[in-house]
Amino acid sequence: MSDREAIIPQGMEDVYDKIHYAPAVRAGNTIYVSGQIGRDENMQLVEGSEAQIVQAFENLKKVLAAAGAQMSDIVDLTSFHTDMRELQLFMKVKDRYLTRDFPAWTAIGAAQLCGAPGYIIEIKAVAVVQG
Repeated sequence: MSDREAIIPQGMEDVYDKIHYAPAVRAGNTIYVSGQIGRDENMQLVEGSEAQIVQAFENLKKVLAAAGAQMSDIVDLTSFHTDMRELQLFMKVKDRYLTRDFPAWTAIGAAQLCGAPGYIIEIKAVAVVQG
């Protein structure tokens, strides 16, 4: 029996069915969350830098909740940025979502995300839950 479970929150079924990846995979007590972007439930890009960063964090939060986890369970966070000059804005938004028990964090500059113009942020995470 496999100790691996695909996590597919409501509204993200197309990611699994059409793009062929799981929003997250749970293996034991560890949850590996795929990169979350500033896209709404209709798979549409959210406009505006802050709004797009908020949407990416909201998507991350939604995936974690579907796995029975919360933001405070994140132990490792990786963010990809198309414009590192917006790192301060990212940090401001991040601090709204991660308020204690801070995870390890790596920020990486990237030329393009999702193979499409307009996306400025992608956030992936690893979370560990008890029990």
